[in-house]
This record gives sequence, structure tokens and C-alpha cells, in this order.
Amino acid sequence: MSRDPNARRANPPLDFDGLRPPSPHICAAHLAWRDQVRGFVDTHVAPQIAAWDAAGTFPDELYVTAAREGILGLGFPEAVGGHLPEADPWYRILAAEELHRLGSGVVFADLATHWIALPPVVSLGSAALQEEVVRPVLAGRKRIAFAVTEPAGGSDASAMTSRAERRGNDWVVNGGKTLISGALRADYLLTAVRTASTDAGAGGISLLLVDATAPGVTRRPVPGLGWYSASNGAIEFQDVLVPAGRLIGIENRGFASLVPQFNIERLSSVAATLAMSRVCLAEAIAWCRERHTFGQRLIDHQAVRHRLVDLVRLTRSAYAWLDQCVWRIQRGEMPVADIAMLKVHATRTLERTARDAMHLLGGAAWTGASRIERAYREARIFALGGGTEEILDDLAARQLRF
Repeated sequence: MSRDPNARRANPPLDFDGLRPPSPHICAAHLAWRDQVRGFVDTHVAPQIAAWDAAGTFPDELYVTAAREGILGLGFPEAVGGHLPEADPWYRILAAEELHRLGSGVVFADLATHWIALPPVVSLGSAALQEEVVRPVLAGRKRIAFAVTEPAGGSDASAMTSRAERRGNDWVVNGGKTLISGALRADYLLTAVRTASTDAGAGGISLLLVDATAPGVTRRPVPGLGWYSASNGAIEFQDVLVPAGRLIGIENRGFASLVPQFNIERLSSVAATLAMSRVCLAEAIAWCRERHTFGQRLIDHQAVRHRLVDLVRLTRSAYAWLDQCVWRIQRGEMPVADIAMLKVHATRTLERTARDAMHLLGGAAWTGASRIERAYREARIFALGGGTEEILDDLAARQLRF
């Protein structure tokens, strides 16, 4: 990518950078940030990614390194250890892209969980919680997870059944969560619970900051997810005492604090999936240029070229949509319907691109030596996290007032 974001590139190289269409909204400061994150990835992640991907985890020291590089603190107030507090959405989008450039989400899944779990604590928590929780998390010494999804409710957050009852100076929490990113290594759990005496739907939900090691908290890995993130887990709460001061925001009105976090998660998912689509597409193009079949390069076959063009078309259209969404956010809008629809479009783009790239590489793709194989394994989880296609389509329909 040119250092001048507005430079004309009629025929960019068809590599990871060249497959990202130029954006009028990305400036030199954004590119400098991208280069900073890329340096972190190349130095501290790339040499170990194969081992970390196989293990589904990485050493705790990486949190401290990421904090030192300004990645953990991105967008948070400097007063509590943040970095670039005025950063616009492009900074996180570019960071998510770079952290998925290796074709694996194992680092991002845990390293960036605080992007959605910490903001309510920053904006609504007491001064004491800023020092006890926020500052250590942004320094990489502590970790926080966002505990919303439940076994029965799945993507329907308003259907949660985990409850908290007020008893004196404490809340008593009972219930369970599942598929929680970073659950097994978290020190704190920002937990959505039902606090209304009757089922009030989304209106009866509150946010509690639960100590992950408190008596009555049980955490266990979710079988089958070791390939993605070994710290993804299920949580059970049995008569867990949470001090009243750990209520984040207003009682029974916590769902309103969840909505912005869902949109952050979905934009991060869009950035991740489109970056991994570029990974697959770049490797597939490079392979098709080198591989010879029936006396000519694979890419010289018309059917192959048409398949690749179709993938480029899908990816570029998604980036144009992303540009529009971020532009609207910077204008003060929150295009919920478009973000929901774009998340579905982007995850479908990744699934299609990963499948076709695997197909073009044939047996070579299954050796594990290609980034495509990693992306292919992880493609489906992106279609589930942050809301399934059905949930997001229904959300978009309501927003569009069908």
C-alpha cells in the first residue's frame, strides 16, 4: 500500500495489501498506525503463530507487549492508561486486519476481547474500578471477558435467563454463559444478567462486573473449540456474591449499554473476515500463477480466472460498504441495519473465498503450510459470533421497518 493513501494505483499487486481497494477515508495517520501494528505482528506473533494456532492460545506475556505497543489501549482515555483516545473506527479496523493477516484469529480472539468488555466499565464504572480494573487490563496485567451468550438463548440476548437478586449489599448471581471469548483466562467477567422481578425482556437486564475467581464461579472449556481459542469457555454461576458497587450502569437498563458493544464486535468481525478473505485470495492467486496443469499455468484457464474475478468482486463490494458504514458513524449516525447486513455479507464472503481457495490449491491446501487452511477452519465461527445470519437479518428488517 502506498504511503500516500490517495495515490492512484491502476494495477496494484494482487497481494494482501493490493487486494484492499483504496479508501478516501484512510489517511497517512491511519497507515502509520497500520504499520505499527504490522511491526508488532511480524516481530511478536508471526514467528510463533503455527505453534499458537495448534495450541489455541499464546503466552500471557503477549498482553504486556501489546500494551507497550499501544494496541491494548487504543481508543481508551489516557488517564487510565489508554492510547490515542480520539482514534476513529478505522484504527480498530486496521488493527483487526493486521491481527488476522496471518490467517488465524487465535491472538485476536483473546487479545482484543476487552474492546467490547471494557468500555462500559470505563464510561459507567466508579473511580475505584478505573484503578482496580481498567488500568491493569490496559497494561496487560489483568484480563476481562464479555459474558452475554447463553446455552439456550444463543444470539438472542434479550432471552437470557441468568439472574441476579439483590440481598443487602450484594447481588446473588445464578445461571450460565457459553462460548465466551477469553473466559478461561479472564480475571473479570462483565456479565449480563436479568435483574427484573418479572421477565421484562431487554428492559430487565443489568450489567455486573464479576470476579472470575469468586466462590461459585465455575469455568470450563467448550469441547470442539480448541482449534480456535482454547480460552473460549462456558461459565456457571451458583449463588455468586457480587458487591452492589459492581453494578455497571443503571439497574434493569443494561441492554442499552450492550448495543454499542455489539456494533463494535460486528465491525471487528467485518474487518477480520475481509482481511482473511484477502489472505485466501492472495495465496490462491499466487498459487494459480505458479501451478501448471495441462500444459499451462492454472491461472491461464478461463474458468479459474472467472472464479478469481468473482472473489475479487465480492471482496471489493464489501469494502465499499464498509467505507460507507464508517463514514456514517463519523457523521454521528449508527447504521445498525447496514452493519448487521454487512456482517452477514462479509462472513459469507470469507466462507466462499476460503472454500474456493482451498479448491484451487487442491491437496496442497490440506498440508497446513498455507494460511488458507487456517482461515478455512475459522470461517464458520465468524458467521456465528456477534449474531447469526438469522438474528442479524431480523435485526436489519426491524431497523428498516419492514
